[in-house]
Amino acid sequence: MDVIFKLLRKTLYGISVVAMIVMLAIIFGQVITRYLFGFSLEWTEELARFLFVWVVFLGSALIMGEDGHLAVELLPRLLKGSKPGFLLNLFINACGYVFILLLIIQGWKMTQTMTFQTSPGLGISMSYVYIIMPISGILMLMYHVKDTISIFRLLAKGRTDPRVGDNQPIISTD
Repeated sequence: MDVIFKLLRKTLYGISVVAMIVMLAIIFGQVITRYLFGFSLEWTEELARFLFVWVVFLGSALIMGEDGHLAVELLPRLLKGSKPGFLLNLFINACGYVFILLLIIQGWKMTQTMTFQTSPGLGISMSYVYIIMPISGILMLMYHVKDTISIFRLLAKGRTDPRVGDNQPIISTD
């Protein structure tokens, strides 16, 4: 299972880096043609914007896999190792599922809605731009399920925090 997630991470990272390089090259080329030759191609700004959207959504899935999203951790830290802390962790996890499922469902609806609209510069279906929302949601869901499994494995071992040693109780009695 870890091999799949390592491969997924490398793939997401590679796609994000290539998309970012292409985006920067397109913008650089647009600036050069505008200032040196007095014109710019109409599709360059649009393609750069679409690539940026893809990089953001793929990057957010990648960051989720590394548990790197910003979070307010005051309350979870205060309650760490206690029963209320464990319940809070489960609640936060459930809220993550709600957000991810909304992203997948609404992203798919948006993709279907935009099938008939074409972008003015590139002339492609806008569904190619919006399809990244459900794709990113599915990737996030995979990572979130992995995190949920980790939580319940810790619970089975009698722990609630991966940073606590194996012989620490699930709930402190203090």
